[in-house]
Amino acid sequence: MFNKFIAAILPYFPKKFIWIFSRPYISGESLEDAMRVSKDLNSKKIMVTIDVLGEFIKNLDEAEANKNEYLHVIEVSNQNGINGNFSCKPTSFGLLIDKEICYKHMREIVAKAASYKNFIRVDMEDSPCTDLEIGLFRRLRAEFPYNVGLVLQAYLRRTYSDIESMMDLHSEKSPLNFRLCKGIYVEPEAIAFKKYEEINTHYTDDLEYMFKNKIYVGIATHDKPLVDAAFKLIEKYNVPKNMYEFQMLYGVTPKLRESIVNDGHRMRVYVPFGKQWFGYSTRRLKENPKMASHIIKAIFYKG
Repeated sequence: MFNKFIAAILPYFPKKFIWIFSRPYISGESLEDAMRVSKDLNSKKIMVTIDVLGEFIKNLDEAEANKNEYLHVIEVSNQNGINGNFSCKPTSFGLLIDKEICYKHMREIVAKAASYKNFIRVDMEDSPCTDLEIGLFRRLRAEFPYNVGLVLQAYLRRTYSDIESMMDLHSEKSPLNFRLCKGIYVEPEAIAFKKYEEINTHYTDDLEYMFKNKIYVGIATHDKPLVDAAFKLIEKYNVPKNMYEFQMLYGVTPKLRESIVNDGHRMRVYVPFGKQWFGYSTRRLKENPKMASHIIKAIFYKG
């Protein structure tokens, strides 16, 4: 109840207060901030994936603006020699307003990335978006088999079968490319696993299936037991280093991140930026009220 109460009232606090806990996890408001952070991470042998904040828009003018911003981000990233790709939330381009317009915007973004031999990750959002986003990924991959991937959430009960159902897209020449995360959205127990051990078990099952079938996977986790489980599976299946990478959020578990890099594994950090950071931060609280207690601790105990 405490967490839900804090999550409910924090959005009404001054932005400067919310920025106290948001700042370590967001590169900044401007593209220049994202470039600065990306270059710093690249200098530490860490790849990036850049995300423009602003999902769940209200009108198609916002969708058009978001598309144009991504096109600009891709251009500037190429000019700066950034070793990284781009993550896109389809609701930023109108998925829940007009899915065909969303597809056209996303196609233009993927085509722009493909022109630089780069890559777009289609982010997975909450459960009403799951089928729509898998369908969008299928359409984009049909035209750009080397330039688009998808996020999957291990806590959804359907995820293992979703992976199996997409194997028709998979080939040795152009393997499927997934980011596997636990999932953050609060979903009903009927469709999502709830217990920590249960989620981890299914995460490991999904990961093992991907390795067995030679799917490229971004192992997105800050959970040390899952990292250790991934190491064991990599060894078990003798997975080459060019067929997986670890992925983490900017500002989270830097020591674990550093240890993975020092062990010779590829690492990619999710670098969000944009003026919509306030909405992004407060939505994360509503989606996962358990974050509230961590925020309060961070404010009073300096992380």
